[in-house]
Amino acid sequence: MPVNKVTWQQVGHVTEPGRYMFRFGWLTVVPDDLAIWTQFPDACFTLVQTSAPPLAAETDQLIAEIEEFHLGAFVLPVGTSPSLIASHPTDEASLETQSSA
Repeated sequence: MPVNKVTWQQVGHVTEPGRYMFRFGWLTVVPDDLAIWTQFPDACFTLVQTSAPPLAAETDQLIAEIEEFHLGAFVLPVGTSPSLIASHPTDEASLETQSSA
């Protein structure tokens, strides 16, 4: 199974937390994700699929399911200065774990 990753550029350099519609589905971006992209614009996040909320009350019509995602673990480009990482407000352990719950 391929792992889907996304960059800030691919999501249009969003600047506000929120839920955004993209070609792959809905993406929820939280303030911590934006803080990482602000400091490391080339960081690449893993897309984590979440369960989709009901799109409407029960009806007789078929409703297309749209996939829901949030940003998970991220990687920094090769050559990112360790001093930049150390100055980031999150601890180094979070650089290899999820940026948001």
